[in-house]
Amino acid sequence: MFENQPKGLYALALANTGERFGYYTMLAVFALFLRANYGLDAGWAGEIYSDFLMLVYFLPIVGGWLADRFGFGRMVTIGILIMFAGYLLLSVPLGGDTVALVVMLAALVLIGLGTGLFKGNLQVMVGDLYNDPQYAAQRDSGFSIFYMAINIGALFAPTAAVKIMEWAQQNLGTSVNDSYHFAFAVACASLILSIAIYYIFRGTFRHVEGGKKTADSGSAAVEELPKEETKARIVALCLVFAVVIFFWMAFHQNGLSLTYFADEFTAKTSTGIESMAFDVWNLVAIIFIVYAGFSLFQSKTQKAKLISGLVILLAIGYLMWKFNLLSGDVAVSAPIFQQFNPFYVVALTPVSLAIFGALSKKGKEPSAPRKIAYGMVVAGLAYCLMAVASFGLPMPQTTMGADGEPVAVHVADVTPQLLIYTYLILTFAELLLSPMGISFVSKVAPPKYKGLMMGGWFVATAIGNKLVGVGGYLWGNIPLWAVWSVFIALCILSAIFMFSIMKRLEKVC
Repeated sequence: MFENQPKGLYALALANTGERFGYYTMLAVFALFLRANYGLDAGWAGEIYSDFLMLVYFLPIVGGWLADRFGFGRMVTIGILIMFAGYLLLSVPLGGDTVALVVMLAALVLIGLGTGLFKGNLQVMVGDLYNDPQYAAQRDSGFSIFYMAINIGALFAPTAAVKIMEWAQQNLGTSVNDSYHFAFAVACASLILSIAIYYIFRGTFRHVEGGKKTADSGSAAVEELPKEETKARIVALCLVFAVVIFFWMAFHQNGLSLTYFADEFTAKTSTGIESMAFDVWNLVAIIFIVYAGFSLFQSKTQKAKLISGLVILLAIGYLMWKFNLLSGDVAVSAPIFQQFNPFYVVALTPVSLAIFGALSKKGKEPSAPRKIAYGMVVAGLAYCLMAVASFGLPMPQTTMGADGEPVAVHVADVTPQLLIYTYLILTFAELLLSPMGISFVSKVAPPKYKGLMMGGWFVATAIGNKLVGVGGYLWGNIPLWAVWSVFIALCILSAIFMFSIMKRLEKVC
């Protein structure tokens, strides 16, 4: 997995890790910030949250169009600078009046635009590293490493957000509302680190930054497919796009309705071995055990096996030491639950690669469209768990705060394990659908329309993120089990649709 990779991969992956760390630190508390600071109800907070996500995933089309003309590297740098300006605006505590709200919305536009210039173009640069025949065979594993780097940044983000807010409240005497701005400031710092990594190691990937036209530019012929085959491929892709809209609508409830549930219905403390899950360093130790375990069995030298075994023993020893230190209750805050999805992605990626690799050797690996359909079923199962656990719970409640604005009330103490298991199931769905969807697009898109079709994937993701706001409007207006049932229905119906057109999809693979 890590062998024979271009050096530029690690530099770009680390630069991306810094940016994603800041983004997810901001996102971990953003929905709660909207309700607490501006007194917005769940619906309006969800509307702003989903509109922001839509911008983040729609604007890479604009970023790609500009990069084709001015170079990928240039757009990545400009994107970081624009994002920095947006996060800087969010970091300033302006209160909760109309002016503050307008400044916050302007900041979101800047962050969305900057991300649009940065996100897609950095991924294109990673892909272009593998145009070199020396590395071509490592493309899939390279993207797996890159995807893991994204989630490593996301793994530490919720803890960073919670800890910096607690520090500001305890040491600077700031209010809860003002402490949110310190979490946003973390994103500014992470972008400084990101651009520093980018320029320090620029020499390893400068050749894929683009922006310079070669003498034979435009002379290469684009492969032409028969008209009917081109049409069949485009139709198949559009059908898949229609399905994944509803996956992202359901999946990204992690930052909205599932965070509302964590805030209002989940126990605020945890004890015993369960509480160890809320310390990010314990999760890191588990990740070390997983990767060292694979290395132990796959390494070809005794020295490598010995090192892997030593890492496993040290990680287990660390976990035992942390367990012995446990005493009393451990505080559990709503944003911290968002660390579990990236943790599962990083920990389970090698497991996923091993399973599908074994199936591939036996000729039994499911096609990409079939994996996408399975992913929709698995996502539906996650919300089945939420629906069953929500029977008998009261409706969400609000009260009036000291400033006359509505404030969400904590009304129940459901075990944190519910959300921990829900995020595990959703991550299984993500690993089945997200990388497989991108792979399907890159493989099936007619050569003449590859850019357009990849843009279609981002547009579908953007539409799905826009629809995330539905969860906010449902919150407090229908019983909780009914809220989750809406997502169950959408996921299962989408899966049924996928299976009904499976022959058409697999025909173009």
